[in-house]
Amino acid sequence: MDRRSFMATTGSASLVGGALAAGAGLAAPTAEAAPHRPDKGRTVRFNIISDIQGDLADFGKALDDLHRINPGSAGLGIAGDITPRGYDFEYAAVRQTLARHPHPKNVAWAIGNHEFYVPKYSDPNTLAQDTWPNGTTEDSLFRSFYNFAERNKVYSETSFGGVPVLSLGTERYSHYHDAKLWDEVWISDEQFAWLEDRLAYWARRRRPVMVLTHHPLPNTVSGTHNKLYLNDYLQPDRLLSILGRHKDVFLFSGHTHWDLNLSDWVVRRVVPGTGNLEGFTVVNTSAVQVGWMDDGKGGEVSLGDAFNQGLQVEVGPHSVVIKARDFTTGTWLKQLTVPLHTKS
Repeated sequence: MDRRSFMATTGSASLVGGALAAGAGLAAPTAEAAPHRPDKGRTVRFNIISDIQGDLADFGKALDDLHRINPGSAGLGIAGDITPRGYDFEYAAVRQTLARHPHPKNVAWAIGNHEFYVPKYSDPNTLAQDTWPNGTTEDSLFRSFYNFAERNKVYSETSFGGVPVLSLGTERYSHYHDAKLWDEVWISDEQFAWLEDRLAYWARRRRPVMVLTHHPLPNTVSGTHNKLYLNDYLQPDRLLSILGRHKDVFLFSGHTHWDLNLSDWVVRRVVPGTGNLEGFTVVNTSAVQVGWMDDGKGGEVSLGDAFNQGLQVEVGPHSVVIKARDFTTGTWLKQLTVPLHTKS
């Protein structure tokens, strides 16, 4: 079983004028970009990270660095794997770390697979997968997340300075429902309908939308051509068909921990049959906790503990700039500009 089932190029670029990644379903946008004026032309800056997984020292370091580079941040998105296992005391430790470091008032949380790993333990110090779920109910895992995130659903909408941010997530932990499955994402009809409605609502108002989800969609960003990440969603085509209709949707996914230095850290994903020949933007969020990379054999290998990466997103009147940051060295790795298609 892979590591997910158990516990635990420098410079700038633009989407204009060339494809970000090769392969079926990926395409470069056109050079044409129409004006867009959210919030009277202001540029809204916010940050996105993921996969803390108990590495609270690096989480604190990331928060400090983000405050240095973006002290007026409109928000912080965290794309899942907030905790190493989903214990209440682990959620509390994340809150305590937040309290000790500067951070934006607005924080958007997405649920990750590590939020469901309590059942693998008979107690916090004893791994006991042979006796899974060790008395832990599926409902209790969701309640722990809801209490932490202060909401009653895995999906939600918030605003970062007027920019809509939608958080998605699984509504089942699959191993409770099928012994052959583990971390696969299941989305209800209600969540799909909500997502479709919110994207249509913001499209009518000519606003770009940021979507946070922990698990990556297959054949998109770094790592997702690897066999380890081709089956993370039980309904990938349905999700793609909704996202793929909108040129100004930006999907941020974590889970892989793959390096932002890779060339396919951002791609355009075209979904056949949606009528959108330019696709939507998909972005790798990398990870706060240890990084991983392809091992050349269809698997992956660790990059070691000296790894701590994330993103800054700048939404302006005409484009969105996405910047990759190394929190360990306090340096920018690269940036990319995505033209917007909306008209004010």
